[in-house]
Amino acid sequence: MIATAFKFIKFDRPKSIGILVGIVISIFLIGQQLATLRFLTSLMTALIENSNGEPGDIWVIDNVTKNVNVLSRIDSRIAQEIKSIDGVAGSQSILVTNASLTLPNGKTGAVNLVGSDGPLFVAGPHPSRVVAGKLSDLVQSSSVSLEYFNAKSFGIPAETGQTFELNKKLAVARVITRNAQRFGGDNMYTSLDNVRYFADLPPDKVNAIVVKVKPGADPQMVIDRINATFYGVKAWDAEKLKKSTYSEILISSNMGVSFGSLIVFATISGFCIIGLTLYSSALDRLVDYGTLKAIGATNGYVSKLILTQAFLFAIIGFSIAFALLLAFKAGVSNSSLTLEFDWPLSLLLFGFTVFMSVGGSLFAVIKISRLEPASIF
Repeated sequence: MIATAFKFIKFDRPKSIGILVGIVISIFLIGQQLATLRFLTSLMTALIENSNGEPGDIWVIDNVTKNVNVLSRIDSRIAQEIKSIDGVAGSQSILVTNASLTLPNGKTGAVNLVGSDGPLFVAGPHPSRVVAGKLSDLVQSSSVSLEYFNAKSFGIPAETGQTFELNKKLAVARVITRNAQRFGGDNMYTSLDNVRYFADLPPDKVNAIVVKVKPGADPQMVIDRINATFYGVKAWDAEKLKKSTYSEILISSNMGVSFGSLIVFATISGFCIIGLTLYSSALDRLVDYGTLKAIGATNGYVSKLILTQAFLFAIIGFSIAFALLLAFKAGVSNSSLTLEFDWPLSLLLFGFTVFMSVGGSLFAVIKISRLEPASIF
């Protein structure tokens, strides 16, 4: 069956190449958009993604915000008072604020200072994002982290010891991070005291509190107790806060509609191109299919032959498209766009390929199944 399907594919090379080109273009576009969207969604929740928290942690923020990128200030005393709640093992405060950056070369920019207390530094950066320096160095006075990609765009070496000004105060890069950006801005991590120093903030306000739950305690019960005890704040499960952030940004920015519509149209166009080309190819080979049926081939056999061709097209087209996606990933690896094509995404793309190829072949299957062998003679 496979050998026969290959012969049919090789028989009409122009149409076979057209089918493969349709698959490759569609899957490349779909894969590029899905990987880019996933990268952007990781930036949307960078404050949580880059943190040194654990899956069962609870985030306490103001009771109005549903987006972790837009946090209002809350009373810092809550971080201590919350420890009295049954099931709470401890708490850590996070402070986030904007700052103006001035480099020795005269360039300026805006950054977000993210502060938390050591040695844990619950706000981050996560050790996997640190490429130079140690987290413990952030406790030093005037110390901050510097993002590798920001250093490249600013035209300064991505090295520890770099000096610049934050809000007209001298700062020193003690830690170099990579891929620790946030959606719509750049993060610099440091300690709570350093954030207050650079931004002239009072010690009685923070933006978020990360609550550690005791082993064996039910996180949801702890969340309910916090919400029932404290006014003006809301406790969130970290995953639910991430999902809420996705929804807020995707809906308000129409980003979901933009990416989704492109993926839908790429799928539809690929489906139609493949379907019409296979249908046209089947029409050109009516004599071949009719002969097969005349010498005893059943409709089931002929249908399997066409579907086998479609599946072979899917495998070959997906392989080429995936190779191009990996080349594209390598090409943008030195920019701030970091794409990942793991097994779940790869299987999803292969599913799209099979759907377009095998689904499009049904036009030809229906046509050939209705063919009367006598009509070709």
